[in-house]
Amino acid sequence: MIETRPDPLEKAEWPLHTERLVIRRFEPVHVEPTWAFRSLPEVTEWVTTEFPDIDAYRRVFELPDVAESGLVIERDGTVVGDLMLRVTDPWSQTEVRDQAIGTQAELGWTIDPVHQGKGYATEAVRAVMDVCFGPLGLRRVIAECFADNVASWRLMERLGMRREAHTVKESLHRTRGWLDGLSYAILADEWAARR
Repeated sequence: MIETRPDPLEKAEWPLHTERLVIRRFEPVHVEPTWAFRSLPEVTEWVTTEFPDIDAYRRVFELPDVAESGLVIERDGTVVGDLMLRVTDPWSQTEVRDQAIGTQAELGWTIDPVHQGKGYATEAVRAVMDVCFGPLGLRRVIAECFADNVASWRLMERLGMRREAHTVKESLHRTRGWLDGLSYAILADEWAARR
């Protein structure tokens, strides 16, 4: 029997409101507005999956486990980006595994190129990290990217995340071949010290 866990994001109150943005849980109505920018070549360059059409995209983003970790970023009612917030279990030894369950999150983000350069990603990810270390009670947040995705790792550094790994030609890109990868993380106490 497959064990189902409660939705970890239900511990927070959605939508989140920042100075300029609203961050809400992903719903089927968000498929078309997110597809509008996720289908652009400059975006598909860095996202995990390049979908052939909106129907293939819809089939994946309507899956419960994918939709459960999805968030959208809105500015004045317009979707300007999306986020992935996936609560995970870090590695642990068997005897203490129950203490590690659901204590870490992985973050990812995509901003519509029309809305890039306005600080929306920084504002949105900062708000989501506040939720991670606040209502969700997590102890660690991680994010990863290709080393060539400079905008992504610079955002991680702006937010105070620590570069924990620079892997050499470990990440396979669909057109660029084997690229270096970067892993970043921040702990709850580090985040609290920055806030």
